[in-house]
This record gives sequence, structure tokens and C-alpha cells, in this order.
Amino acid sequence: MTGRRGEPATAGVGPGAPGSPAGQVGPPAQAGPGTQASGDRVVSPLADADDRLVEGALRPKRLDDFVGQARVREQLSLVLEGALRRGRAPDHVLLSGPPGLGKTTMAMIIAAEMGTPLRITSGPAIERAGDLASVLSTLSEGEVMFIDEIHRVARPAEEMLYLAMEDFRVDVVIGKGPGATAIPLDIAPFTLVGATTRAGLLPAPLRDRFGFTAYLDFYEPAELGVIVRRSAGLLGVALRDDGADEIAGRSRGTPRIANRLLRRVRDFAEVRADGVVTRDVACSALEVYDVDELGLDRLDRAVLGALVRSFGGGPVGVSTLAVAVGEEASTVEEVCEPYLVRAGMLARTPRGRVATAAAWRHLGLRPPERAVNDGSPMLFD
Repeated sequence: MTGRRGEPATAGVGPGAPGSPAGQVGPPAQAGPGTQASGDRVVSPLADADDRLVEGALRPKRLDDFVGQARVREQLSLVLEGALRRGRAPDHVLLSGPPGLGKTTMAMIIAAEMGTPLRITSGPAIERAGDLASVLSTLSEGEVMFIDEIHRVARPAEEMLYLAMEDFRVDVVIGKGPGATAIPLDIAPFTLVGATTRAGLLPAPLRDRFGFTAYLDFYEPAELGVIVRRSAGLLGVALRDDGADEIAGRSRGTPRIANRLLRRVRDFAEVRADGVVTRDVACSALEVYDVDELGLDRLDRAVLGALVRSFGGGPVGVSTLAVAVGEEASTVEEVCEPYLVRAGMLARTPRGRVATAAAWRHLGLRPPERAVNDGSPMLFD
């Protein structure tokens, strides 16, 4: 797929990446609940400063180079190819899914495929309608505007976005009170790419204005293995296939975690081994960083241990569980629970959190009969 413009897209520009001031609008997004505690974890899906610096070099630049998300890639390629053939900006795109799966990379690829510039900002940076108007009024025709954490855009700016997305126009209000006047200002046709980890918080009027919506799901270990091998090649890491598979299997289905684990294993291999990442080296390195064979770290195991040993497997409320492990309830609920639920270690029931039989066995304990089948309905059954 080739772009319709001659100028290169700023697809390599991202928050914290080299050159980001040219393409990024506003300050970086502030950390949300539980972010500070989770940011220190090697298996956190949230990006820290080091991740942002490295990701700029590791991101694929074209859709054909993007690994995983096959259905999303196929659908998006049709949207972009159709827009190129018509010579028009593609529909607005909404990307949702857990952090670390490639939503920002996908936005950069959209700009690169269309051959247009990319403007990057985040929801928390748009606090007033005037902030948004100043950005929209400077967009060139066909430009891609990427708003990360779009569910956190301030309400006045959100209402202005409705008109901009639908009619490519913004109303600038001059004056205050009864004498205020709204002056319509036409803006160049553009493509908005919004990314969110919490699609349910988006109001329906905003969600309905996106012509293409995609959900990025967790990756399979085989896909992560391909990503780890590609990253190793770019970083100059001597990596054996069994080492790549071991890292991929502990990456919790998230490319960002896979790349971070690769860097930590590389450090171990260079300092305590011969520099070559094999399966044995990867296992030894990840043992140092408290990442077990399922990708669980110290905090995950502490939550399971408290649930099993202190509360007999549950049910127990999340606030009580958080106090038992010395963490905030939001950290346990938003950082630990999603993966534990997906891994089949923890169940959410109307009465509270319950450890499954797999959790008991993972801790080396024999599960009681009720843990195998306690008959409690799940929260979303």
C-alpha cells in the first residue's frame, strides 16, 4: 500500500519517542488509578519512560509488518485501501483494548499507509474546548489526529469533537453571556484515530461517529514469539528459538511486556552468561525478576496467596483482599485481577473474589472440593 502524498508520515513520532515534540500536542497523559504501583512491575502492561524510548525503534511502520490481530489488520487494510482509491480521508477509527497491545502503533501505521502527517495528543491533555479548537484548526487536509485515552477528554471538548468529526467544522464562541456569538470555522477533512482501554466509558454519540471500530485482543504465544525474535534482531540480541518461546510464554499475551522481558533477559545474559539468550538463561533471568512460568509476578502471587491461605479461597471483597496484600484496592482490581481472571486463577462472583482450583494448584496446594465446583454463579453469567 502506498501513500497518496509525497511527504513522509510522522509514524515514528510517539509520546516519549525521539522527535515527539513535533507531533505530540499537550503534556503526556497523567497516570490513572493504580498506575504508580503497577509501573514498577516488570509485567505491567503500562509504558514507562524506558519503554517509550525503546518502542519508538521497535514499532512496525507498515500494516504488513504488524504481527498478530489478523482480523483487525484485514479489515483496516480494506478501509485504508478504499480511501486511497477514492482519494479521500478514511473514516474515523476507534481502537480499544487492554494497554500494551499496539493501539498507538496502529495509529502510526494508519498515517504511514496514507502518507499523511500524524498529530498526537491524549485525552487528559484536552481540558477545554479551546485546546481542541486550536489543534483542529491547524490540521492539514487528510492529516491523522491520534487521541490516546480518548475516554478522558473533557466534556466541553468532547461536544466540540462531535461537530468536527461529522461536519468538519467547529464553532468558536466569542464573548460571554447573552452577547456571546458562535462563529463557525471550517476545518480540513481529517481522520481521527481514538484509542481507549475502557470503551464502555465513551458516550454513545462519540462512539457512533467512528466509522471503523476495532478491538485488539491479547496475543497468542506463537505471535509473541515472532515479535520477540523481531525485536531481538533490531536490538542486536543473540536469541535462540527456545529462549524466545520461553519469554513469549511468560508475557501475558502483551507485546509490551514481551519486549520488556527481552531487555531484562538480555541484561542477565550479558552479565551472568555468555550473552546468548537460551531457554535456561531466560528461566534463570525471569526467576531473578520474580516472573514465573505463567507470567505471574510477586504481586499476583501475593493476591492469590492471601485469597487461598488467609481467606480459604474466598469469597472475599476486593477491599479486604487489597488490605491483606498492602496495596490499593484499585491496584488489585485494575492491575492484577484482569490477568488472573483471564488465566483462570480467580473468579468474580456476586459474593466476592474466589480462587479457582487452578490457583490452588499453582501455589502447590490441594484444592478443596468447593474450589473445583462451588456452584456460585459468575458475576457476568
